[in-house]
Amino acid sequence: MQAQTIIFPAQILRGPATLSRLAQVCAKIGRRALLIGGRQALMAVSDIVKAQLAAGPVTLVGCEWFGGECSETQIDRLALVVADLDIDLIIGAGGGKALDTCKAVGAAANVPVVAIPTIAATCAAVTPLSIRYFDNGQFQDLYPLPQAPAAVIIDSDLLARAPMRWLAAGLGDTLAKWYEFRAISVQQSRLVGIQRSSQANSLICYDLIATYGPAACQAVRDGRANAGLDQVLDAIFMFAGLTSLMSNGAHAAAAHAIYEGFTVCPKTHDFGHGLLVGFGNLCLLALENRSDDELREAMTLAQDCAVPLRLSEIAQLTAEELDAIVQASIHAPDMENMPGKVTAADLYAAISRVEAMAERID
Repeated sequence: MQAQTIIFPAQILRGPATLSRLAQVCAKIGRRALLIGGRQALMAVSDIVKAQLAAGPVTLVGCEWFGGECSETQIDRLALVVADLDIDLIIGAGGGKALDTCKAVGAAANVPVVAIPTIAATCAAVTPLSIRYFDNGQFQDLYPLPQAPAAVIIDSDLLARAPMRWLAAGLGDTLAKWYEFRAISVQQSRLVGIQRSSQANSLICYDLIATYGPAACQAVRDGRANAGLDQVLDAIFMFAGLTSLMSNGAHAAAAHAIYEGFTVCPKTHDFGHGLLVGFGNLCLLALENRSDDELREAMTLAQDCAVPLRLSEIAQLTAEELDAIVQASIHAPDMENMPGKVTAADLYAAISRVEAMAERID
């Protein structure tokens, strides 16, 4: 049996008003904290973090923008800031790129991280992995880390106030846990215990979103947390995270490869990882030659979760831009996990089938 290291977050707090427990969480971890996050995230939480830590024993030494990309440039820059300020605790706030940057900085500086997701767009808050990009926003690599966050605070009141598109991104990314795991686990009877756990958690992700996704979307439209949102947040962060943690590094396939392909096009850089993965899910089903009924069901769920069904909902692409995306997708690392070779012609045909089906769903 091949050796495997499974790294979990030390603590996860989830539910309404959990950010109010930040001070007591941090007090058990460090004394000199640096808050790092995205611009919108810092606007959303910096006053709360300052108020929480004002009474001590943890001192908030400063706040830093993460830099806009989870790139080696920004990771190295922030690691120097951490060293110069003698920081022993990083509080990370934001979405996937911001939190991936914070985790990578924490690993580089050997400093624990408390993750505060301010949007529910990915499971990045809980995983010992960063997706690194070049400074221009193009995908670079998947970067395993030696540690997961020391604590994760999933506050549904905070996340209910985030823009709807980011919850939709989280739903698309989390649905991929089931669609992709199923696609690459063709030898189901040979799955060992840990992989079976990953498979079970990926199916829980799908079931929770199929059941509670529309209610969660309504919670965000209303700006108020509800029970459905809490269930979906569990899927996006905890069960999706467990799928990744227990999969021995192989849980992504064509949907994520298509996302990686999209990163070569500047028009799609800011569209949202999970939204692009969500479109990739539909192309994955078409690549697998799933039936029209199954594809239609998946597309209806995607539509209910505000995931795009057409390329035109993502960007107006030229033929040259689309070809660059297709070529990058079929050569992306995650495409290698597919059970058979995927060609450019295969992917073009899959996209065409999804687009044609979308016309019949509206």
